[in-house]
Amino acid sequence: MEIRHFRYFLAVARHRNFTRAAEQLDIAPPTLSRQIQDMERTLGTRLFIRRQRDVSLTEAGTALLAEAEATVRQFEFAQRNAQRAGRGEIGHIELGYVASAVYSGVLQRQVQGFCAQFADVSLSVRESPMALLPGLVAEGRYDIGYIRSPMTLPDGVEALRLGSEGFVLALPQGSWLLGLKAITCAHLQNETFILPEQISGTLQVAAQGGYAPRLGPQPGGLVAVIALVSLGQGVAVVPESVVGHVSLPGVHYRTIEGSDASSWLSLIYRRFEKAPAVARYIQHVKHKLVPTGPGGVGSSPPTA
Repeated sequence: MEIRHFRYFLAVARHRNFTRAAEQLDIAPPTLSRQIQDMERTLGTRLFIRRQRDVSLTEAGTALLAEAEATVRQFEFAQRNAQRAGRGEIGHIELGYVASAVYSGVLQRQVQGFCAQFADVSLSVRESPMALLPGLVAEGRYDIGYIRSPMTLPDGVEALRLGSEGFVLALPQGSWLLGLKAITCAHLQNETFILPEQISGTLQVAAQGGYAPRLGPQPGGLVAVIALVSLGQGVAVVPESVVGHVSLPGVHYRTIEGSDASSWLSLIYRRFEKAPAVARYIQHVKHKLVPTGPGGVGSSPPTA
């Protein structure tokens, strides 16, 4: 028997009349009658007591009724779920991110916006070392990732540029630089730079000051970088979004006058992504991108 047989059976049981059931099913009454007879032959028992004007269920038909209803419900549920999965409305996404995606608010806006629209897609969201994240996306350990660009990506991984932001200087209590009215790139020539995972800001500041930077340790995430600054181990060039979000004793943030060093967050993903839920997330982010002026595009509202 096929699912259509159960639907035919339920229609006759509901209407207690072959003609009315056939009208609902949009088939000819003789066709419906033959389909029910086929069911009865397959089951080896009568399902309906046929009278001149109506029909009623036999004991076998009554026993089949609840099971047929459950079978049709389950089939329709499975059909809807398969269709929704194909449209990316249900599924699962593994998402990795670097800390500055949280400090900027980009991760929160995009994840919450997606979840509000596609509540049946589950997300596993974890912080990841930035140096490893592109490779983990390429390998399929993560479906998508938020990194701070620029950085080299593996073959098959693409980046969608989000909002740009500048850098600030994190320096320890007692630094001679705090006595300056304005700190420029040149003032940092003899400083030791604690390196975040994305070192482009440090290199840009040194290049604008005209010197090779004295490179200190690279301890990992931004909190670890700021912790070393608080211990007096050096200064650090960090994204502006850190200000107000990472506050440690003995750490001060200052603007670097005359520096136009900047970086941007990127959403990275596999070029030929086949999972519908992941493709739906990527499309959701692309749809939300709006122009932010000469610097490119960013998520709305712009990165703080």
